[in-house]
Amino acid sequence: MTNWSNWPCNQGAAQQQQQPPPSPSQPRMPLDGSFDGSVGARRADRNDALEAKLRQMRLPLAPLVQLTSGQIHPSFPPTLLNFWLLTDAQLDELAHFYHQRTPCQWTRHYPCPITWQEGLSIEEKRRKIGKFIGLRGWNKCETPLHVKSEDEIIEEARQARLREDEDEAVRRKIPWYR
Repeated sequence: MTNWSNWPCNQGAAQQQQQPPPSPSQPRMPLDGSFDGSVGARRADRNDALEAKLRQMRLPLAPLVQLTSGQIHPSFPPTLLNFWLLTDAQLDELAHFYHQRTPCQWTRHYPCPITWQEGLSIEEKRRKIGKFIGLRGWNKCETPLHVKSEDEIIEEARQARLREDEDEAVRRKIPWYR
């Protein structure tokens, strides 16, 4: 029986089999030794917009204290990135902890009180908590989440014209109709 691993064309393959493959948590080192462990730093070196976004996500948030106890909620996000990572349950807990979910005597004593209804989507909850903690751009929470498409606007205009035409036809037939 022939030992194929001793042939010159297969010696490299035998050596590769002995070395364990690099794990995803420990990427391969480049040959020139210029390795930066931060994926964000490597990509940000090539992308100014990404670098700006990473800087923005690292912004610290000043925590709010509960009026009755002076405590900070354990889930209060320390950075903007952590704010975006809050879960539905955490958003509910924050609203309850800061007296916004169930109105009481303390609800309106916070700087930016919000109204919290049952059945809000996670996006609506995040917008309301963002407004509550004072994030810029979140103070216009009354703006609709759904922006109408051009087709929807055209359809609404068509429906309004049809209603006006029907009213005009009735006015012509019945002069006293207004």
